[in-house]
Amino acid sequence: LKAMKMKELESCLQQVDTFEEPKILLEQYPTSAHIAACMLYTIQSTFDDIEGKLVADLGCGCGVLSIGAAMLDAGLCVGFDIDDDALDIFRRNAEEFEISNVDLIQCDMCRLEPEAYAEKFDTVIMNPPFGTKHNQGMDMKFLRAALTMAKTAVYSLHKTSTREHIQKKANDWGVKMEVIAELRYDLPASYKFHKKKSVRLHQTVHVLQLNVTQDRFPPFFGK
Repeated sequence: LKAMKMKELESCLQQVDTFEEPKILLEQYPTSAHIAACMLYTIQSTFDDIEGKLVADLGCGCGVLSIGAAMLDAGLCVGFDIDDDALDIFRRNAEEFEISNVDLIQCDMCRLEPEAYAEKFDTVIMNPPFGTKHNQGMDMKFLRAALTMAKTAVYSLHKTSTREHIQKKANDWGVKMEVIAELRYDLPASYKFHKKKSVRLHQTVHVLQLNVTQDRFPPFFGK
């Protein structure tokens, strides 16, 4: 089979159903088809880290990244999320696309012991919570869990404004960080308190490569 083109992938992902009633406490914002396609296509075409690989998607929501990874022939993509409602939509999406190389785990990433999954996945992909307001630091908690669970690399989508902070954390943890894509898109209003119809968001895909021993890592969720 010839490799799927990025435009084809984006077109398919536009048909993925997203949150029916997003939950602000969980910072649920859908990952756009364009962002997901750009991110996944770059991961596969540049790093060959999806096809045939065991992939984890942390905070998978309704499954757009997992389903995209499955379409790019991941060996298996396992989605982790706290929200049963989102996982129900994910299941429906997988059924509609007749995708069998995905699996789901309902769990709270803050209570998960990532050591139980230490280096179980070749690749981790994610669009974690921004870590704003009541969820401060949540993005870094997801990143630490991902680094424990991945054998090779973590590909994570973050606000561009947090890049320096992520670089500092990567240095502290002894992992190499690179920016592989910078993306701008309009985030449509999702909640009643949003005053504007959409907000222009600048996001960056970071790759953290595990080429340094994990013994140098501080304890998980440590200070």
